[in-house]
Amino acid sequence: MRHGDKVNNLGRKKSHRVALLKNLACSLIEHKRIITTVAKAKALRIYIEPLLTKSKTNTTHSRRVIFSYLQNKEALKTLFGVISEKIATRPGGYVRIIKTGFRKGDGAQMAMIELVDFNEILLAKTGTDTSSKKRTRRSGGSGKKAETTVNPIVDVTEETEVKDYPVDNEEEAVEVVESQIEEVKEDVSEAADDVTEENKEA
Repeated sequence: MRHGDKVNNLGRKKSHRVALLKNLACSLIEHKRIITTVAKAKALRIYIEPLLTKSKTNTTHSRRVIFSYLQNKEALKTLFGVISEKIATRPGGYVRIIKTGFRKGDGAQMAMIELVDFNEILLAKTGTDTSSKKRTRRSGGSGKKAETTVNPIVDVTEETEVKDYPVDNEEEAVEVVESQIEEVKEDVSEAADDVTEENKEA
């Protein structure tokens, strides 16, 4: 009986099934889009999504765990290079399955499985450019920590002047105050940029 057994065996023994999923995963990482049967695509999604999540953390441990699943150095390099940068801000749902019809011969239902962030046509239609957004990646603690330098506090109050403008009503007063606030913010940001540049040079 297979009660409660949710694993799709795909008509194969375990070793054959694992080898199939490993090859499909490496092909998907290499080509970003592959065509296969719907059953294999669904099994591949379950297999590869945890690996994509783990690739966001660029540590030696993560690399070794993912290599144990893929057994392919080139796929590992691509996964931790291009792919992990693109999926850094996506909280899951990295692949998309699109049914494409039935195969001639045996009538198997076919599907295209692709990495969501690599469909340039769809991204262009929606107007979301993933490359322009700021990406964050968690990095491992294997490297040496940089020496922390204390940033000097910049006193901007001496440079800023409060100007009095004659105003007739409250709306004009609010506009004047907001413009003064914006000027102060710009001065503070410029001073902060100068301090960070000095710290980089030192």
